[in-house]
Amino acid sequence: MNRQELVQLIRERKSYLCIGLDTDIHKIPKHLLSHPDPIFAFNKAIIDATKDICVAYKINTAFYECLGIRGWESLQRTVEYIPKEIFTIADAKRGDIGNTSTYYAKTFYETYGFDSVTVAPYMGRDSVEPFLGFSEKWAIVLGLTSNEGSRDVQQLQLDGGFVYEKVMKTTASWGTPDNMMFVVGATKADVVADIRRLLPDHFFLVPGVGAQGGSLKEISEKGMNKEIGLLVNASRAVIYAGNDEKFAEDARAVALQYQAEMAGYIPA
Repeated sequence: MNRQELVQLIRERKSYLCIGLDTDIHKIPKHLLSHPDPIFAFNKAIIDATKDICVAYKINTAFYECLGIRGWESLQRTVEYIPKEIFTIADAKRGDIGNTSTYYAKTFYETYGFDSVTVAPYMGRDSVEPFLGFSEKWAIVLGLTSNEGSRDVQQLQLDGGFVYEKVMKTTASWGTPDNMMFVVGATKADVVADIRRLLPDHFFLVPGVGAQGGSLKEISEKGMNKEIGLLVNASRAVIYAGNDEKFAEDARAVALQYQAEMAGYIPA
């Protein structure tokens, strides 16, 4: 999916909601456990209930990889089931060099057909560039994350600024706003305006709204640009809104609340 298509979808739906399919086999409703593929059955129901509300789905691959081949099969079925007009994110946090990175990119872009992959930039330019050489595919680079441990390295002072600022500014020069996004945690809303000034044109993938306590209002006010420029992710708050036979309806209700609030922040 290219940038123009993503921006158009956001404006049409008045939504920049990304739903995280971080599906934990231990948390899905028990009545699904007898299904031949309970993870996919859960995801399918969530997608059916929310596919007209959100603009992206983010699949955290760890929840699937831990199940071995069955998990990878569930992941593939899920990606194939997501409507083609919706942006897909492989939240795999890959980061290596040379052919290794190239084959990671092929795995998620070509084998599984994702639109984007989250990438760790720690190893430098040659760990990120292989993800940028595919038409209408995106590298989503870890910038300032929402976890407490981001203070250990990302928020260290460096030459009058912070490590995350140096990383994001340097990394941005390797790609363009048409093939690179950045992860910016919602729990760091106080610095989002500064990051937006640093990167005025890039999209931000924003985790941390909902279960982690990030403010959608603050993120929207401080992070939005002329093309919206935000994909705000909600995972647990949506997919685990209910835990019985009505779980998908409950998920839809929460997703609609997010969408209604987002519609109020999008300029006419």
